Amino acid sequence: MELPSSVASVVDWLDSLGLIGLGLLTFTEAIIQPIPPETILIPMAMNETSYFGAFLISLVATLTSVSGAIIGYWIGGRAGRPLIERFASERNVTRLDNLVTRYGLAGIFITAISPIPYKVFGWIAGAGKMDLRMFILAGLIGRGVRFSAFSFGILMFGEELLELLNIWTFTALGLVIGIASIPLLNWWNRLAEPESQAISSD
Repeated sequence: MELPSSVASVVDWLDSLGLIGLGLLTFTEAIIQPIPPETILIPMAMNETSYFGAFLISLVATLTSVSGAIIGYWIGGRAGRPLIERFASERNVTRLDNLVTRYGLAGIFITAISPIPYKVFGWIAGAGKMDLRMFILAGLIGRGVRFSAFSFGILMFGEELLELLNIWTFTALGLVIGIASIPLLNWWNRLAEPESQAISSD
């Protein structure tokens, strides 16, 4: 899917700044803007030829993303629920609340490593007065794992992955993801239920 021309021009400008541009993108994405870090991170990783370079990419992305999330945490603490409900549905807010309530540190890690909007989670964490040290620690681990998987994975297996991308591998991957998504979707839907109802359904 192509980006809108206005967004693409911003991404191209940030990409031309190298690691600084990557840092600006990941920092602002963790606060409020919607452009995912991988928009720049993946092309940078594909052009990287050294492990040290891949390490720098993942390090910059991780530190700036968590730094931005700390700002988001502060904004959530100041603005509270009105800000959150303006940008996220009530069901998704409930899911993220329950993710932390039921799973604690592991819930923060899941949010940091997954496609779940990290900025919304930062707002919720701030509004709910979550322990900031736990929020930062889980964010560093989760975002570090996510960005390192991209930067080092592409460096080590980039050409092999490109050679494997054909109709048969896409079909097989689609089937695996489809089957795995069934219990994940059920779990995600149960997160929107009240605590007592979710326990009884388990």
